[in-house]
Amino acid sequence: MTGGVVVDDGFVHEEETHLTVFKTSLFFAGDGFTVYDCKGELVFRVESYGPDSRDRGEVVLMDAFGRCLLTARRKRPSLHHRWEGFLGEKTEGQKPIFSVRRSSIIGRSSVTVEMCGNPGEEYQIDGSFAQRCCTIFNAGKEAVAEIRRKVDASTNVVLGKDVFSLSLKPGFDGAFAMGLVLVLDQINGDDYANGDGGLELDPTSEDSHLSS
Repeated sequence: MTGGVVVDDGFVHEEETHLTVFKTSLFFAGDGFTVYDCKGELVFRVESYGPDSRDRGEVVLMDAFGRCLLTARRKRPSLHHRWEGFLGEKTEGQKPIFSVRRSSIIGRSSVTVEMCGNPGEEYQIDGSFAQRCCTIFNAGKEAVAEIRRKVDASTNVVLGKDVFSLSLKPGFDGAFAMGLVLVLDQINGDDYANGDGGLELDPTSEDSHLSS
């Protein structure tokens, strides 16, 4: 088992799990997502929150029934794209459960995820989210989740970037992983808005870390 429950134990599985993530709009980074399991059943959704989402700086992850699981909010002011995650629908005075920050504001950089209240537990995200090719590592440098381009099984053709796979190691909370995807998407959108061409993290091997 990999790590402890972060958001909801209902999304922690004993076997490796593969989810398919769809961006519901291509007009703005962060318009919305729907996420399905291998049986085609809806797991998560993020309603369209429009082009001014970066001004609001808040994204809400829901389950298939519309229950709010996680709120990600941008911390301002911040030079390193720092975001914080809160359980459920954020309320006034509520403390975050995790914090996400880029390690640099110049050039390629990795993203660090710090768990609030547990300084020894953190995660590192390396790769290129803009290219849908990055890996989430725990403090022990073990891969716990991967984001990869989706390949059509019948034609062996790589699909567009609006469809990608999120693979989870056993014991890693899928809701937490999807919350990190939302933050990466927001950071990537900010970079496009600033003319940087999208978030490029420390490059990793094309080989799958998760299967190693």
